Amino acid sequence: MWRDKTVSVIFPTYNEKDSIRAAVEDFFANGYVDEIVVVNNNAAPGTDDEVRPTKARIIHESRQGYGHALWRGMAEATGDLLILAEPDGTFSGHDVVKLLAYSDDVPVVFGTRTSREFVWEGANMGFFLKWGNWAVGKLVEVLFNTTILTDVGCTMRLLSRDAYERIAPQFGVGGSAFGPQITLLTILNGIPFIEIPVNYRQRVGQSSVTGSKVKAFFLGMSMIGMILRYRLLSWFGWKPPVRHEPDPSDTT
Repeated sequence: MWRDKTVSVIFPTYNEKDSIRAAVEDFFANGYVDEIVVVNNNAAPGTDDEVRPTKARIIHESRQGYGHALWRGMAEATGDLLILAEPDGTFSGHDVVKLLAYSDDVPVVFGTRTSREFVWEGANMGFFLKWGNWAVGKLVEVLFNTTILTDVGCTMRLLSRDAYERIAPQFGVGGSAFGPQITLLTILNGIPFIEIPVNYRQRVGQSSVTGSKVKAFFLGMSMIGMILRYRLLSWFGWKPPVRHEPDPSDTT
């Protein structure tokens, strides 16, 4: 609970069996989190067994993809404030307090992993990923004339219930580019936001995307394509199409 507002954390999980229990305990430990929703997105066998001893709630989402997992988790969450993160050991439950503090002033708080002082030894944020994330963030900042952006791909972020409900009908990316889509939808809907540095630690296990420079490169290209498309179309009065929120009971 934060200033009479309930707090939900959403963890999408695919290949985090060895880290997820510690992540759940870490995010509950700050004392502000009321619920953690773990979305099992066809995760590694044994993942549910790691989560069951904790206070987290397990949801299964059969549609593959980072975006689909987060769609489902946010649709299932009950909190007034929704925090997205990953249970792979890279993010710290300590940073929940930072996100919550800024939520007093703005309805959306984005994390950034590009501040050197917050990048831990061993974290997968070398030259290629750091400056690639920075460049894409600056592209959005310049094209849309926003406040400072340096990392549109950082999962760790907070949305108020009102902000979520405004943009949720426009969700349309089920894959790894869903994070940047949230950023673009926030901007296009005129929702105030701020970006703050968060801790970024060494991952437990191997990422299925950023573990490969080739995959990360093509993901970055798809993000840039989406950003340019949204900017160009918005100049002509286009708005992202409205889609129905995923039905929490629909696992097909």
